[in-house]
Amino acid sequence: MTIDPRSHTPVYVQLADLLREKIESGELPAGSTVASEARLAQEYGIGRDAVRMAISLLRSEGLVNTMRGRGTLVREAPARRQVELPGGGRVIARMPSGAERRRMQLDEGVPILEVHGPQGDVELLPGDEVELIRP
Repeated sequence: MTIDPRSHTPVYVQLADLLREKIESGELPAGSTVASEARLAQEYGIGRDAVRMAISLLRSEGLVNTMRGRGTLVREAPARRQVELPGGGRVIARMPSGAERRRMQLDEGVPILEVHGPQGDVELLPGDEVELIRP
């Protein structure tokens, strides 16, 4: 797999696509470390800024986490629990605020679901950990 610097697709998007393909194929399994910025820049012949942008894109998609001192790791898919949507209820999917992300300990790129009950009650749920079902 190579990156084409003459392509109309930015090199950081090409790198993100290559890494995403490796993650989805299992070549980079959950919990594994993605190569360092310097290594990726050298391997693909692109600048470190482009590598940072590619990793940032994958982080925003919820595919990787970056931890100081540990590098970039492929994110484990969380176990999903079933949540029953009450009759007359509705759901709004949105991105969390910074405070909500910290309070709910959400990874970057993970949406939240606002479950509005028929009595006006609202429950916030992490979008990657729940499966909504109707009775």
